[in-house]
Amino acid sequence: MTSIEEYRSFPFQLRTAVWEITLACCFRCAYCGSCGGAARENELSAAECDSVAAQLKEMGCRRVSLIGGEVFMRADWREIVRSLTSRNIKTCIITNGFRMTQNILDSLKELNIESVAVSLDGVREVHDSFRQRGSFDRALEAISAVAGAGIPVSVISALRSDNAPRLAEFYDIIKDLPIFAWQIQACSPMGNAQKNALDVTFDAASVIEFVHRTAKTAPFAVGVADNIGYFTPEEGEIRGRSGAVFGGCSAGIDAVGIDSVGNVRGCESMYDERFNEGNLRERSLIDIWTGEKAFAYNRRFTPELLTGKCAACPYGAVCAGGCRSYNYFTHGKLYENPLCARGK
Repeated sequence: MTSIEEYRSFPFQLRTAVWEITLACCFRCAYCGSCGGAARENELSAAECDSVAAQLKEMGCRRVSLIGGEVFMRADWREIVRSLTSRNIKTCIITNGFRMTQNILDSLKELNIESVAVSLDGVREVHDSFRQRGSFDRALEAISAVAGAGIPVSVISALRSDNAPRLAEFYDIIKDLPIFAWQIQACSPMGNAQKNALDVTFDAASVIEFVHRTAKTAPFAVGVADNIGYFTPEEGEIRGRSGAVFGGCSAGIDAVGIDSVGNVRGCESMYDERFNEGNLRERSLIDIWTGEKAFAYNRRFTPELLTGKCAACPYGAVCAGGCRSYNYFTHGKLYENPLCARGK
């Protein structure tokens, strides 16, 4: 067992976590990477979640993003949030906004939530086609309600072949929303997206150009997530804040993912048993995190592992081949990114 004193000198210190607290969801989106819909039978209890929160705090985790499924579908979500915020862990909730109520808003304020992120896929017909009619308008209402309650709110959009070409049209709709940020990410071909053989391809260079142009005048921060890039001339101006650059996949380096039954992996987008490092019902988080062979795909990375055009890239040692999850689910090669826009 690893003591907290030993952990303090460990080369990889945990700073952020994405925690799926339930698979229950009011939608069954055709592209959902985790195949949300019904809750798992053996999801962590509130008491177990409190223990997880205590472990995150002890290890120095600064920020946790809670996801589902749909977080608000879990009856005791307030207890889980309180277990984090009462320990001064900054907590964000990612939601589809469909179930937002005044009662939930009051709880979010009382619980001192840091922010809320609402998923919006694109213009109304695109968004509703993968959820249900009216879900776009409900999401907009949720954004206005959250902002009106004095809680910072942002928008997250996952790009596919159908919505990526319509980013400019979508921006015209959301530019007047009371949000502080818009994150644009690639929809990974995993979970339902893989099962349904959805076309998730798009021109990354065009998206980067759009973000670079739009971010200059947008009334909120606009940025691409870590699975779009990398090191094009626009790098340093497209990741939501000035000067930010992609420094390689952070899974198992300073970030961790936890699912609703306690499985631990480097990133919640690495939704495959291959990447499970252990379970919190069997081992403590500190022991899983400090395991000798844990997160080897990142902790033992060397530039020699790069393949394809990534092997010859002058930024390969820094970029490390981009997003591990997107790489794996697209073509199974961890160290070669098919969405890199360099040279295009």
